[in-house]
Amino acid sequence: MPTAEDSAGKTVACINDLIRRAFVDDKVNGRYAYIAPYYSQAKSIAWDYLLRYTEDVRLNANASELWVELLNGARIRLFGADNPDALRGLYLDGCVLDEVADMRPRVWGEIIRPLLADREGWAVFIGTPKGHNFFYEIWKTAQVAATWFATSIRASTSGLIKKTELEDAARGMTQDQYEQEFECSFEAAILGAYYGKELKVLEDEGRITLVEYDRALPVFTAWDLGYHDDTAIFFYQVTHTEIHVIDFYSGSGLAIEDYAGAIKSKGYKYGKHYLPHDARAKTLASGGKSVIEQLAMHLGIGNLAIVSSLSVQDGIQAARLMLPKVWFDKEHCEEAVELLKQYQREWDEDKKTFRDKPRHDFTSHAADAFRMMAVSWKENKAKEAPIPEKFSVKGEKSGTIRTIPLNDLWAETNRKTDRI
Repeated sequence: MPTAEDSAGKTVACINDLIRRAFVDDKVNGRYAYIAPYYSQAKSIAWDYLLRYTEDVRLNANASELWVELLNGARIRLFGADNPDALRGLYLDGCVLDEVADMRPRVWGEIIRPLLADREGWAVFIGTPKGHNFFYEIWKTAQVAATWFATSIRASTSGLIKKTELEDAARGMTQDQYEQEFECSFEAAILGAYYGKELKVLEDEGRITLVEYDRALPVFTAWDLGYHDDTAIFFYQVTHTEIHVIDFYSGSGLAIEDYAGAIKSKGYKYGKHYLPHDARAKTLASGGKSVIEQLAMHLGIGNLAIVSSLSVQDGIQAARLMLPKVWFDKEHCEEAVELLKQYQREWDEDKKTFRDKPRHDFTSHAADAFRMMAVSWKENKAKEAPIPEKFSVKGEKSGTIRTIPLNDLWAETNRKTDRI
């Protein structure tokens, strides 16, 4: 059982509840899981706890696969949401998801929830709020659903941390940092977020809505290529004044032909597919062919383009300048918007400040693909011929040529149309 010095932690409490349920639930070959955002994180946070608190009821343990088997045959295993495919094909009687705000939103709905269905399993979500993301949606659901339980334990009211310690913490943190970490605030700004202000304006203006595919316009794609993790792809259309992001796709560990197949299956009429500069790199695993050479076999070399190699900071700035023109389809791009919201700078623990580079996590791939989109759009925008402010017009009867401002030309055209 937990001792006085560690009983207050939510992870310790949930690990012990996981063990208790695994031991007393009447399930044949019970299977239970603790899931952290990263596998390494699950190991460093929970493995010692799991070994410690199962000491009297444990039959076996496997340190390489991070599971323990209890005396009743039930197993508890640690997983990372960064490798969701490790969970596929399993079943679960119960699970704890720790720091849910740092997980890909789709991991719960696409992978974990189905694993609980046939065994009527249960799930516990714990973590620190980070804005209005997937964890916030779970929190709202739990507050109104009759079969759910929700609780928020704030430092100011729990009595678990001394008042003097809270006062000292508040002096050394920003208000948003304190509200998020100690007061469980979903309203505090996401710390170090790159696109927080721009996406807030975008939401307030109603630009996350139904955005239909316009068959009269080509669809462009912008990619971030993951060789051992996620590949992310944005699908967008460009009008003269707006950018319509109509779709988003991500996959992990798939072959190039699988991504090409996903592109084709959408049924869009495509323009260019924009790839990052490392798509030129040749690899031994692909027989000495680059990604662009492999994709050319499926999508055609004439439809592929390499985005200019800009610094990450320049790409982020291009994305910020582009966002005021962007509209997102609410249904197909919900995950992408949430990932962009949480894309943030890396925190320097020693200097207690944010570094001038992004934190590499589950948001990085979507954010990198969005940068590719911004850079490609910026370059193509620069190539567009400017609309002249004045036009030369030849008179119908006199044959004389006169220069007329564009607004006057439109007004004259409208008058002629009205007379018809």
